[in-house]
Amino acid sequence: MANFPVINLEKLNGEERAATMEIINDACENWGFFEIVNHGISPEFMDTVEKLTKEHYKKCMEQKFKELVASKALETEINDMDWESTFQLRHLPISNMAEIPDLDDEYRKVMKEFASKLETLAEELLDLLCENLGLEKGYLKKAFYGSKGPNFGTKVSNYPPCPKPDLIKGLRAHTDAGGLILLFQDDRVSGLQLLKDGQWVDVPPMRHSIVINIGDQLEVITNGKYKSVMHRVIAQTDGNRMSLASFYNPGSDAVIYPAPALLGKDAQVYPKFIFDDYMKLYAGLKFQAKEPRFEAMKALEESVKLGPIATA
Repeated sequence: MANFPVINLEKLNGEERAATMEIINDACENWGFFEIVNHGISPEFMDTVEKLTKEHYKKCMEQKFKELVASKALETEINDMDWESTFQLRHLPISNMAEIPDLDDEYRKVMKEFASKLETLAEELLDLLCENLGLEKGYLKKAFYGSKGPNFGTKVSNYPPCPKPDLIKGLRAHTDAGGLILLFQDDRVSGLQLLKDGQWVDVPPMRHSIVINIGDQLEVITNGKYKSVMHRVIAQTDGNRMSLASFYNPGSDAVIYPAPALLGKDAQVYPKFIFDDYMKLYAGLKFQAKEPRFEAMKALEESVKLGPIATA
């Protein structure tokens, strides 16, 4: 198995730029995942985010999770639930940060700043993908824009120690519905795996790195050149794994379809649809293969007249 792609973004500024861009392209084509270091978010700031996230879990969520687990005796395999404790933050188009209970002021302030840094990073990465794909700079951001800008939010998760990891997944296998996912994960407790060439491969925990993965919408826009990949989290017997997954997604009314510049002689394989329609379908089919979702959108496309793509 080839080594999991780890990319030093600082190398984009020197003579290794071309080679680094090639590694990014290969990762998008053949892995659907890569890990970035020297990405511009300081290690000290990431340490603060991690410290406050872990403190919040201990203070506000750990006991609730223990009570939930006690009510679900782990005697037989459980296939309809995940071994995770989570809450969702929405940043764009409108933040819900003020409405989330139990967040103290410092944590709210830090997460708002973290979201802003990740938003900038996501847009820089999308432009790197545009460059590799031969699309004009800003194309992917525009394709995601809709009428109110992109949807951007963070799923804050903790995966506590599990006494019987053979009976339940930390998070069941799925592909991500959206655009580009930026993950700040625990560097001490592993668990994230992706499916490559029929085998489950560990995504290595690395201090101060951010894991990037491709969502279903980028697969559609690239007409399958870049693909979203099945991944899961394995529950562990020891250690509490922290995971902050930030999703830079199209706006709800954005019209998604393969970029005409990428079709060339190839036929358009993927459908044209409104992102919100895809999300409604995904909600019930998250833990199933993605191909039937694309087929369902294709069937819908024939019965729905879509307007022109909205641009910023």
